[in-house]
Amino acid sequence: MKKETLLEIILGTIGGLVFAIGMCMCLIPEWNLFKVGIGVAIVGFIILLGIIPVYRNLHPKKEHEPINWSIVATWLIGIIGALIMGFGMSKVMVGDATKIDFIVGIITGVVGLLVCVLNYPIYAYISKK
Repeated sequence: MKKETLLEIILGTIGGLVFAIGMCMCLIPEWNLFKVGIGVAIVGFIILLGIIPVYRNLHPKKEHEPINWSIVATWLIGIIGALIMGFGMSKVMVGDATKIDFIVGIITGVVGLLVCVLNYPIYAYISKK
């Protein structure tokens, strides 16, 4: 592992954790730390933005290759699958879930999980064309 990669990993980990803690402070009402959470999240975001100059200074510029549309499609499918699965999980876990919410949430979560699992075969099929 190169020194610059380690620095990027450290900044990403610290920034991500600080940002996530700030978001938890904002979104968990029992903590009563909304305003402080906003500040902590901003600090985490600034740390994450600090990766950009580190990356630009330590990595040589590369020539842009043509866009690989199969990878773009794979990213979009993965994001959509994760959102569908997250929606299903939230239907089950948040609030007073009724039986219908529970069943709809499980079915939706499984569908989202299947979309994520089938993402690589879809990528392989698209990239062959």
